[in-house]
Amino acid sequence: MIIVMNARATQADVNHVVDRVKELGLKAHLSQGVERTIIGVIGDERLLKKEQFSLLPLVEDVIPILKPYKLASREFRRENTVVDVAGVKFGDGRLAVIAGPCSVESEEQLLTTARAVKDAGAGLLRGGAYKPRTSPYAFQGLGEEGLKLLAVARQETGMGIVTEVMESSDVDLVARYADLLQVGARNMHNTKLLRALSGVGKPVLLKRNFAATLNEFLMSAEYLLSGGNANVILCERGIRTFVEYTRNTLDLNVVPAVKQLSHLPIIVDPSHGTGRHDFVLPMSRAAVAAGADGLMIEVHPHPAEAFSDGEQSLTPDAFANLMREVREVERALHVTAGA
Repeated sequence: MIIVMNARATQADVNHVVDRVKELGLKAHLSQGVERTIIGVIGDERLLKKEQFSLLPLVEDVIPILKPYKLASREFRRENTVVDVAGVKFGDGRLAVIAGPCSVESEEQLLTTARAVKDAGAGLLRGGAYKPRTSPYAFQGLGEEGLKLLAVARQETGMGIVTEVMESSDVDLVARYADLLQVGARNMHNTKLLRALSGVGKPVLLKRNFAATLNEFLMSAEYLLSGGNANVILCERGIRTFVEYTRNTLDLNVVPAVKQLSHLPIIVDPSHGTGRHDFVLPMSRAAVAAGADGLMIEVHPHPAEAFSDGEQSLTPDAFANLMREVREVERALHVTAGA
């Protein structure tokens, strides 16, 4: 349920409604726009009756939310949410780019990559310290040592850090190093991890599971939002289909779908979405054209020697070319929109 306050409502009027929500054992989430304050009411829907709120002073309207995801819905918040990560903004109409290696392997490998992607125009550095792998024998990451190397890279380049957290018990540790905490596709349904991240006080990048519906994707975001973390960025990284010539099928349909249904920013990961370095550029162009708020690209100085996902990683030169091309697409879209 959404309670729309009158434009003349004071903070005391808003607090009066919030207090009434809490008296009923429900949660209130405020969204303060330019002209209106909107109060989202979350809890047992059997306790919700429109007249309990519509008759309160300065309440303009009470609107039921039919979708299962409440706080993530466009009904709750009409304006796009803009998430600021170390000065890089997602959802403000400009393309944000995250780039770096799949795995942190060494200081030399990480710093070489960090310098290259920054010079090419990336805003944030990605790198996996903890790696969920299909095989138990594959490289699992350097753990906290990898986080420390990411901190070194941030200090040298000034770039914010994006890295994955896999266990709820590791959230506080990873949050000490990361500017944006990533939930990988395998963990999209891990509600214990999502609840831990909802109170961490740092932005979260939520990747779509390769078998998740759009409703399931947004419901996972709802766990983060309902726990108090409003800074959520969605990420499309491919779904599993019958296609055999790519690692996954990059579902770009989800970008305009999310834009219609949710206020949250959404970025695209064409590296995991295709699993092929030669497909990353064309799918990046397509993602920007579809309206994505950002890209996440895997880059390695020597992809053939990468500990993980070398086949989908770009060289620094290839990444610099990608940045030139996607910026051209971005400029063309802005010119068209302004025509």
